[in-house]
Amino acid sequence: MAKFELKLPKMGESVAEATITSWLKNVGDTIEADEAVFEIATDKVDSEVPSEVDGVLIEKLFDVDDVVQVGQTIAVIEINGEAGGSIETPKAEPVKEIAEPIAVAEVSKTVVAAKETATPVVSSGDRFYSPLVRNIAKQEGISQTELDSVFGSGKDGRVTKNDILSYIENRGSQPAPVKEVAQEAPKAASAPAKTVEKKKEAAPVVANGEDEIIEMTRMGKLIAHHMVESVQTSAHVQSFIEADVTKIWNWRKKVKDGFFKREGENLTFTPIFMEAVAKALRDFPMMNISLQGDTIVKKKHINLGMAAALGNGNLIVPVIKDADQLNLVGMTKKVNDLAGRARDNKLKPDDIAGGTYTVTNVGTFGSIMGTPIINQPQVGILALGAIRKVPAVVETPEGDFIGIRYRMFLSHSYDHRVVNGALGGQFVKAVKDYLEAWDSNREI
Repeated sequence: MAKFELKLPKMGESVAEATITSWLKNVGDTIEADEAVFEIATDKVDSEVPSEVDGVLIEKLFDVDDVVQVGQTIAVIEINGEAGGSIETPKAEPVKEIAEPIAVAEVSKTVVAAKETATPVVSSGDRFYSPLVRNIAKQEGISQTELDSVFGSGKDGRVTKNDILSYIENRGSQPAPVKEVAQEAPKAASAPAKTVEKKKEAAPVVANGEDEIIEMTRMGKLIAHHMVESVQTSAHVQSFIEADVTKIWNWRKKVKDGFFKREGENLTFTPIFMEAVAKALRDFPMMNISLQGDTIVKKKHINLGMAAALGNGNLIVPVIKDADQLNLVGMTKKVNDLAGRARDNKLKPDDIAGGTYTVTNVGTFGSIMGTPIINQPQVGILALGAIRKVPAVVETPEGDFIGIRYRMFLSHSYDHRVVNGALGGQFVKAVKDYLEAWDSNREI
């Protein structure tokens, strides 16, 4: 009977791997085309992976909590047949045959470049190491011989994530490295300081009996890793500017009820701001780029990421594709659709893939400004502050006067490796100019 290999599909240019969170089918189960076989999670979204064919599941190549690279075979399905017995194909073979892809965001890291010179650890003999264990070993500089000596508490002596993390913790507390640092101190004064700093970071937090211990959620851990990685990758710098949005405030108040009756959609400020950002990106295309090593990738499409809050307090960034091609009605419907599906946890991998620039609304939480972290591999992110009613100087042909105006701060974070202060400042000013030049008689 013919066999079909179910692989981990591509989920966007910045997503290179995913974690298997659960199997929805067991070996021997009959599967129909488009029926979900297992669930995965990335640092951006949870999703189900469906079968492309009808058949019977005859082999699982990975377990729950294993980290799998895009393109790797996850399961084997027998087409037009039934499972005829146990499969003895070792799980290590698919891992060896497929080269490990490198995320675009990691190419530019000098840290990664240095680690790639070392010999990578692989599964050896009867010991199979999951991609997660191998990645941890690579990051911590654990050699093949050292990894082979780690005790495995998993099935058939397999080294689990907890096993290697426990080994690293004990490894760091041994006295031998301290002696080595003491001997090298006269040669390099900076070496002991770096070692002490690392030991301080690894020191456990002491909790007393009244403290509450809360385990981070899986998504929380992924978001934390994504944020730290971005700060280590990009040289963040910020520009701030204040915009008068009184015209927009009054115009929206005038048309929102009629718009809802006609379109069945709420007209919020978000699509109006998104329209202005898309226009500014069209004016300054060098803000719509990514950096790959020493090469700049200038994006053809303007795909705006829109940070949206989930029910559990985390944030996710669905993407409005070709935002500059949408009119305000289309932008409003797209914003409302993505925000609604984000709250209901119904986003698909394609909904969060392909973003070229991101906008986050910190004003939703009452903040007047912020310094957002860039969403890799992009080079800029704009934070929208709260709209405030404030006294301000109003300039008119008849003279200046003090009036009550609706104003907000725009906070622009950008990657100073490729975006200088002039470009970063000009871009956010262009957004301000589009907002302040709003046509109070605009029809929608």
